Amino acid sequence: MERFVIEGGHRLNGTITPAGNKNAALPLLAAALLTDHPVTLHNLPRIGDVGTKLALLQKLGVSVEQSQGTSWTLHAAGVGDTEPDATLARKIRTSILLAGPLLARRGAVRLPRPGGDMIGRRRLDTHFLALQSLGASIEVTPTEYVLRADRLRGTDLFLDEMSVTGTEQAIMGAVLAEGDTTICNAASEPHVQDLCHCLNQLGAKIEGIGTNMLTITGVSALHGGEYTIGPDFMEVASFIGLAAVTGSALRIAGARPREHRMSRIAFGKLGVRWQDDGEDIVVPPDQELHVQEDAHNAIPKIDSAPWPGFNPDLISIALVVATQARGTVLIHEKMFESRLFFVDRLISMGAKIVLCDPHRAVVVGPSPLYGEPEGLPSPDIRAGMALLIAALCAQGRSVIHNIGQIDRGYERIEQRLQQLGARIERV
Repeated sequence: MERFVIEGGHRLNGTITPAGNKNAALPLLAAALLTDHPVTLHNLPRIGDVGTKLALLQKLGVSVEQSQGTSWTLHAAGVGDTEPDATLARKIRTSILLAGPLLARRGAVRLPRPGGDMIGRRRLDTHFLALQSLGASIEVTPTEYVLRADRLRGTDLFLDEMSVTGTEQAIMGAVLAEGDTTICNAASEPHVQDLCHCLNQLGAKIEGIGTNMLTITGVSALHGGEYTIGPDFMEVASFIGLAAVTGSALRIAGARPREHRMSRIAFGKLGVRWQDDGEDIVVPPDQELHVQEDAHNAIPKIDSAPWPGFNPDLISIALVVATQARGTVLIHEKMFESRLFFVDRLISMGAKIVLCDPHRAVVVGPSPLYGEPEGLPSPDIRAGMALLIAALCAQGRSVIHNIGQIDRGYERIEQRLQQLGARIERV
C-alpha cells in the first residue's frame, strides 16, 4: 500500500494552480450519456474518482479518448442495454448520477448502492423523489435500485433538501423530459452551475442558474460540444488553509475569488487573510492566527451550510487551521455524523480539541503539532487532506496511510506540493 512520508515544519512558497473541480467533473461525465454526439471536457482532473467514472462509462459502451493533457472526449452513441458495472459503481458516490441520464436515454437502469466517503448516512431519498416526480418507478432492494420510465415528463418539483447530487439528478432527468420542469429548493453550488452551463452548451434550456429555483424546458435531443471545467473549489480553500498554518506565501492561480466570499468569512474568524489579484488569490506569509471573538467576547462558531454557506467539505480543513489560531472556536458540522471522527488523530499530534458529539468540536489553540511517524490513516478525502496539512505544519516526521482516499480527490498532490518546497514523498 502506498503512503506519504512527510517532514513537517517547513515553509512553502510559490504559485499553485487548482485542478479541475472534482464535484463538477463527475456529474458532467454522467451528462455525456444524454447525447449521441461527442462531448469534450477540458480541465478534467486526474484523480481516482474520475478514473473510476471513466471506466464505468467505457463498460457501458461510451467511447472515451484523451485528446490532450486534461481534455477528454466522450462519445455515447454506442451505449446499449448493458447495466453499470457493479464493482466500479460501488467505489464512488456519483455512480447514482447515471440513473437520470440512462432513464432518459433508454427508459430503465439497474444500479447497485453507491460507494464514496464513509462520513455518515448519505441519503438518496432526494434523488428518488426527483425521478419519481418526473415519472419514474423505483424499486429499492437491500443491494440495488431498479428504475423504469416509459417517458420522463416535466413537473413542478420541490426538493426535500438542497442536495447537490439530488439537484444534479433532477436536472439531468429534466433536460430531455417532455414539457417544462421547475426545480425549487435546488442546490446552487459552483459545480451545479457548471453542470447547467455545460448542458446549455449542448442545447438544453435551463434558466435560473445560480439560484435556488431552476426552470428547465425539455428538448427532444442534445447535440455535441465542449466545456471547460472550473477550478476545484475545495482545492483552493485547502491551499489557503495550508498556507496559513505553515506561514507560507502562496499564490493560487485562477482561483475564482468570488466563489470564496464565505470561505473568507469562515477562515477570517481564525485570523486568516488573503488578497484577490484578478482571478488569483494571494495568501501572505507569517499570518498571526487569532480567533476573532463574537460581540461581548462570545466564542465564535464555524458551521457548515448549503451554498452560499460554508461548504461541509471544508470543515475538516477549518478544524486544522483552528488548532493553530490563538483562542477558542466551535466547529459545527451539521450534515454528516462521522465527518469529525478523525480529530482523535489531531489530538494525538498535540491538538487541544473536545469532541462534544458527532457534529460539534471545540478547538482551543494554538497547539504545537508533532509528527506521527507511526502513521495516520486517511479515513476519507477531506479528512485525509486535513491530516496532510497538519503533518506539513507539525514538527517532525509523519506517515499517512490509505492515501488512495486523498488521490480520489486531489490530483498528484505530493508532486504539486514538492514544487512549492514541501518535503513529502510517496512511498
